[in-house]
Amino acid sequence: MRSLPDSTDAGLLPPGDYPLTLEGLRQSFLVCGPRSGYPTWDTGWRLRLVENLAILARQLWDVGVSRIFVDGSFVEDKDHPNDIDGYFECGLAELASGELQVALNALDPFKVWTWDPMTRRPYRGYPKLQLPMGHRYRVELYPHYGFGPPSGIRDKYGNDLLFPAAFRLSRRGDEPHGIVRILGDK
Repeated sequence: MRSLPDSTDAGLLPPGDYPLTLEGLRQSFLVCGPRSGYPTWDTGWRLRLVENLAILARQLWDVGVSRIFVDGSFVEDKDHPNDIDGYFECGLAELASGELQVALNALDPFKVWTWDPMTRRPYRGYPKLQLPMGHRYRVELYPHYGFGPPSGIRDKYGNDLLFPAAFRLSRRGDEPHGIVRILGDK
């Protein structure tokens, strides 16, 4: 089984790409907690986030998307991250035509697959506007097709960052961190 290196002194997953199955992620320190020093680490919540990620990942796999990446505060030493952020690689034509969204929503009982900014709203007491999938699953996965619009994430100078570079920086200090590539369990 693949595993993750220990977190950095800054509490981040070290820079790099780390391929893990969902089971490997469940058993990693990102869910179970670092070795010591985190008495309020919320393993139960983090496991629930991974279970929700598994629902969305399986839907992506079922429509032929195989490259899924997760990061955000989930790969940092935040005891109780609000959610899991990430992205997946897909074709521009499939995304632009709406075929991908239709196929995914055909699989999801809550029809959460949209990236329309007009569907974003705050989540209970948090100022960050979230997509419907963020409200239902506490996971937000964005499409990446090799080039295109900014990610909506800005660097410390206010510049828009592009995928996937935006997902490889900690929002607390713009330090680089690692990213987990979710491998199929098959």
